[in-house]
Amino acid sequence: MTNQLDLRDLRYFEAIAESGHLGNAALKLHRSQPALTGCVRRLEAALGTALFERVGRGIRLTAAGEALARRARSLRVAADDTVREISEVGAGVAGQVRIGVLPTLARFLIPPLCRVFLPEAPGVTIRTVIAQNDVLGTQLEAGEVDFILTTAVRATEDLVRHTILEDEAVVIASASHPILRKRKVRLQDLLSYRWVLAPPSVGTRQWIENVFQSRGLPGPVVQIETNLILMMPSLIHQTELLTFTSRRHVGRNDAGAMLREVRLAETTMRRRFDVVYRRDGYLPPAAQNLITLLRSQGRTHFAKD
Repeated sequence: MTNQLDLRDLRYFEAIAESGHLGNAALKLHRSQPALTGCVRRLEAALGTALFERVGRGIRLTAAGEALARRARSLRVAADDTVREISEVGAGVAGQVRIGVLPTLARFLIPPLCRVFLPEAPGVTIRTVIAQNDVLGTQLEAGEVDFILTTAVRATEDLVRHTILEDEAVVIASASHPILRKRKVRLQDLLSYRWVLAPPSVGTRQWIENVFQSRGLPGPVVQIETNLILMMPSLIHQTELLTFTSRRHVGRNDAGAMLREVRLAETTMRRRFDVVYRRDGYLPPAAQNLITLLRSQGRTHFAKD
């Protein structure tokens, strides 16, 4: 049966399933609607069952269609991995490395790491996706990146992880913030001010909110929610907002020079950063070398930046 399935048809099928509309999928793929209709007919003929049913002006997946949608992505990722692997072996070059990375590591780890790595691999290109851990996990699952650098994750049958360094997340304020004039800051004092935090799906946000809630206090009032941590130093410097992020942002030569840590044991989060990749995914030689470098020298380069 599988030799009757065309990979191009499966790609088109994915787009149709996501859009729920042939016309919208045709626009996205820059194909004609009849071409996509033919794709669906070929798949239905090969599988011997209907994959879509009409709903109003759109379409939706049948039970069989939903089953194929679950398989289509893994088949596409496997095919993409195969093409990349054979192409690189045939050409004898390392090709492209695709990395998903947290903003803190993008700022403080990737530059010194590239200073060491790139002279040894001048023909390698690196594509980075900078995002929070929830987005990075999705990117890795979809095969959009070779590996991710993220906060602690659990090793599973599908994922391999290696810890590369540790860090601490703390509460940070502007150097002129009134809370820093207190002789002793209490946890409840932090609730007198508004905050800048990452979205609720991000681990650091969940951790700091749990600190308050586990002590019978309401969570921080979030006035600005952003996944762009690199914006936070300047934002905190120019407001009386508080934030919760890596201590590394304090005392740097940019806006961080005007930031201070609000020292409180309860709000100091010790965390580890991992390199994570798919157990059965293809890792190009350059990605393997980069992972080896991260595991052996990640702590050193993060400490120096």
